[in-house]
Amino acid sequence: MTSPFSGYGAEIYLRGLAGETPALPTDPSRLEEAARAVLDDGPFSYVAGGAGQGATMRANRAAFDRHGLVPRMLRDTTARDWSTTVLGTAMPAPLLLAPIGVLSIMHPDAEPGVAAAAAELGVPMVLSTASSHTIEEVAQACGDGPRWFQLYWPTEDAVTVSLLDRARRAGFSALVITLDTWTLGWRPADLDGSYLPFLRGVGCAVPFSDPAFRAGLAAAPEDDLMAAVGRWVPMFTGTALRWDRLDLIREHWDGPIVLKGVQHPEDALRAVEAGMDGVVVSNHGGRQVDRAVGSLSALPGIVAAVEGRVAVLFDSGVRTGADVAVALALGADAVLLGRPYAYGLALGGRAGVTHVLRSVLAEMDLTLALAGHADLAGLRSSPDALATLPG
Repeated sequence: MTSPFSGYGAEIYLRGLAGETPALPTDPSRLEEAARAVLDDGPFSYVAGGAGQGATMRANRAAFDRHGLVPRMLRDTTARDWSTTVLGTAMPAPLLLAPIGVLSIMHPDAEPGVAAAAAELGVPMVLSTASSHTIEEVAQACGDGPRWFQLYWPTEDAVTVSLLDRARRAGFSALVITLDTWTLGWRPADLDGSYLPFLRGVGCAVPFSDPAFRAGLAAAPEDDLMAAVGRWVPMFTGTALRWDRLDLIREHWDGPIVLKGVQHPEDALRAVEAGMDGVVVSNHGGRQVDRAVGSLSALPGIVAAVEGRVAVLFDSGVRTGADVAVALALGADAVLLGRPYAYGLALGGRAGVTHVLRSVLAEMDLTLALAGHADLAGLRSSPDALATLPG
């Protein structure tokens, strides 16, 4: 088949004949600048900011700069097929939307708008526990689209089990457990603005709608917001997670389980030993630990360590389709896209998310095709697809 993704560029050029230019930028740096212009300081910094002095965010981008694709010529890449299946989820390309919480601070379309845009293109959305809308509302917006659920693991087992049950019944097929945010990192931009949405009850729709959580309240969140906030915040932050607790999740979740936040091969191997189905190589986009290693730098060692026994996904620092291509060439089974789609949401709601997704998919497709690759199997069987750059 001829990949449909690159057609977005042709569509934009053709519209130019009628004097129409894209409503939103296709350059991710300009996209961020445009989002900055329409968002208040608190919401923008919450999404764009990082831990400490931002060294890990810079390391994420620098890690990409150390790798270059090596294009090969006179290969027939006219017809391309990037479809794949990861942990039982079929997708048109190895791309998912990373879990980002409190999306209502970016645009009123929030998580349902993101879900609808993703479903339209067949791209799986990973729904954050910190959603501004309930699990069921987002599932409805997804329709028949693929969807995974991300868990910020509550300290009360009854609430954890209830959340898992709701997600499974709502059609979420895989579970992503975030490991690196059991307490908030030091985030100067948020601290300087005293901005934490959860303390205002924003991004709490999932627990506030949960029967097990509500059973522990003297009054419903609608009647006593601060009491509900006071129960939820210490339930999902402040207590370190442990390997020996994974048995609880496996007991109550019969689908694939993925651990997000893995940066060391030994932790990836422990995930294999614990019976997990996948890992996400991620440093939370530089939002948790400053001076941490760039996530892409950790990817090859983890891919080598697990030897295909579990799925390896990649997250952190991804901005473009070319970034996606590099991560795939380094062995990722799929890539999670984060901040760019949040900026698209801020600028254009659901339509803005669609624009960003189509742009990233088109660039990924064209980049790999022009580098001489027509499908994932061909890319993965090409050990010379990448070169390490000096500096």
